[in-house]
Amino acid sequence: MANVVVVGSQWGDEGKGKIVDWLSEQADIVVRFQGGHNAGHTLVIDGVTYKLSLLPSGVVRGGKLSVIGNGVVIDPQALLNEIATLGKQGVKVTPDNLRIAENAPLILPLHRELEAIREDSSARIGTTKRGIGPAYEDKVGRRAIRFMDLADLPSLAAKIDRLLAHHNALRRGHGLAEIANKTVYDYLAGIAPQVLPFMDSVWSLLDAKRREGKRILFEGAQGSLLDIDHGTYPYVTSSNTVAAQAATGSGLGPNAIDYVLGICKAYTTRVGEGPFPTDQMDNAIGKTLGERGREFGTVTGRARRCGWFDAVLVRQTVRTSGIDGIALTKLDILDGFDEVKVCIGYRLDGRAIDYLPAGELAQARAEPVYESIGGWREPTARARSWAQLPAQAIKYVRRIEELIGCPVTLLSTSPEREDTILMKNPFET
Repeated sequence: MANVVVVGSQWGDEGKGKIVDWLSEQADIVVRFQGGHNAGHTLVIDGVTYKLSLLPSGVVRGGKLSVIGNGVVIDPQALLNEIATLGKQGVKVTPDNLRIAENAPLILPLHRELEAIREDSSARIGTTKRGIGPAYEDKVGRRAIRFMDLADLPSLAAKIDRLLAHHNALRRGHGLAEIANKTVYDYLAGIAPQVLPFMDSVWSLLDAKRREGKRILFEGAQGSLLDIDHGTYPYVTSSNTVAAQAATGSGLGPNAIDYVLGICKAYTTRVGEGPFPTDQMDNAIGKTLGERGREFGTVTGRARRCGWFDAVLVRQTVRTSGIDGIALTKLDILDGFDEVKVCIGYRLDGRAIDYLPAGELAQARAEPVYESIGGWREPTARARSWAQLPAQAIKYVRRIEELIGCPVTLLSTSPEREDTILMKNPFET
């Protein structure tokens, strides 16, 4: 029984929601291992659209256990709001189908306020202003309030003092009023009874389930190029988004991972600030891709920047995440183009390179080198077998495989889960 990690292999928004939902039918447990409610997944099931930000995609599938691991930062109010929204759609989330790691750090209102202040300054990097970055800062600064702290209210006041010693100094520097200990305490004490029933020792739970032979699906948020170490720093998220984090962020060892599936679009998109070598947003190509692909953020509604497929970047994330196979999504968006382009390398200060440099200034100067491939007029939309694909579309997919050094094991041709062509089942490795 294989355990599978699903990660984005670009800058996020690759269509992980549909793929995870498709795979979750074969899984017993779906685990979210990093990020917060700053990344959205859109699922379309039997014509009904579900928008998830924090909850694992498995919650909309009956009989599945969903788990939020210790690598996730949790806004308790956002959690309750999302549970309530799903409830209105007929999806009941209870401790029977959702467990949350006791050692997961919490996002508090003061985190959201701090991040909003930073984003409104000249130092903005394009975050969602949900408080994710400041919450991770408190985690590594060893002053975070964690999920388990809600179960011990008598000891909470001292922990809040430790947190506020840092945050009130920041607030004074920004000219803001200090926050009283009682304000934070009352908020947490009021919300604790609503969220504590979901708390569990997730590492122990998952270890037991694994020993029982249960299939575990690890679901990442964002994309590998937003990884705090391996992404386009500083325009990244505040957690590790590569596949190795599935082990760290859930409490299981790396030997629990059997297969890594990378998700990427047949073109490239990015939300927010930062380098994007194949960006076409200022011309007709980018606008066409955005309109056809409905490229707007699930969480923020922000328009995504769109451009041609960048094989250099995906090849790089194949290596940093140890990706075994690629799920290629939104091939149908390229239908009708006379030609499609693929970035096969860069030129940096006059010399050819085959990787994205780590430095921010060098990344901004990297110029894409393109290869043109003939387009196709016949539709790929809703194709469910290779035989239904135009010859040129197949040629495009095969060329991508060559350039990234990884096989395309799954092809998605619409948001509907049935419109999927499977070459290799990750759970049967």
